[in-house]
Amino acid sequence: MIAPKMSYKRKVYSVVMNALMFIAAGLTFALVLFMIAYVLIKGIPNITWELLSTKPSYISKTIGILPDILNTIYIVFATLLFVLPLGVGAAIYLTEYAKNKKLVAVIEYAAETLSGIPSIIYGLVGMLIFCQLLGLKKSLIAGALTLVIMNLPTIMRTTQESLKTVPQSYREGAVGLGAGKWRVIRTVVLPNSVDGIVTGCILSVGRIIGESAALLFTAGFAHALNGVLEGLTSPGATLTVALYVYAKEEGEFGVAFAIAAILMILTLIINLSASLVSRYFSRRREV
Repeated sequence: MIAPKMSYKRKVYSVVMNALMFIAAGLTFALVLFMIAYVLIKGIPNITWELLSTKPSYISKTIGILPDILNTIYIVFATLLFVLPLGVGAAIYLTEYAKNKKLVAVIEYAAETLSGIPSIIYGLVGMLIFCQLLGLKKSLIAGALTLVIMNLPTIMRTTQESLKTVPQSYREGAVGLGAGKWRVIRTVVLPNSVDGIVTGCILSVGRIIGESAALLFTAGFAHALNGVLEGLTSPGATLTVALYVYAKEEGEFGVAFAIAAILMILTLIINLSASLVSRYFSRRREV
């Protein structure tokens, strides 16, 4: 059967639309490339070992971001410690145990709504609840709990979508062999959906590292060098908050660009890691 020839107008329309999409994609790529190159070119020359390994001192007038790096690490681990069990557990319940589909739909809608709320509102709510009502004051643990609420929808939804990709026949086969509900989930469902869970976790780490507005209200912006326990109960600035303080409050744009370059590199590494992990587990599952 001979395919009908494309009319002249359709050819013109197709060429124009292809050209417009190519231009849009090229502009997007150029904008991203320009932003990455500009930040790295302005920031990398200002990154020194002294900057990375010392703390700020107003007596010797030195600037160091070691406390900010440690505070970022503390708040990432504290947030993941709470959000992973909550998010993964909620996703498992909604996907595997919940019988009321209307309730599941309501919870999923609420999670999607939470993911679209501006972070400044999370910061205000976190300040009122964690800092004032619960008496945690401005501290890294208050900031971590605020970030738990922010990242809970991401972990929950990515885990849910990953659990839904596991074929129902796998579950039925395991049940037919005499396995209980939890054993099916633990030995069949979770191993086959671990790629989505890990990817969601890595993307959440990227959002935690890049958050600043909510932490300004809840974690503060102190540059003190503390241990883990003392640091979590004390106010502290993460790298993004330190970037804001040095650029806006102190006018140290060289340090601000150095921190921005570090954050840019971390973001690229995190996104690349998420892609590689997803591919690795997908290939492993196919084998």
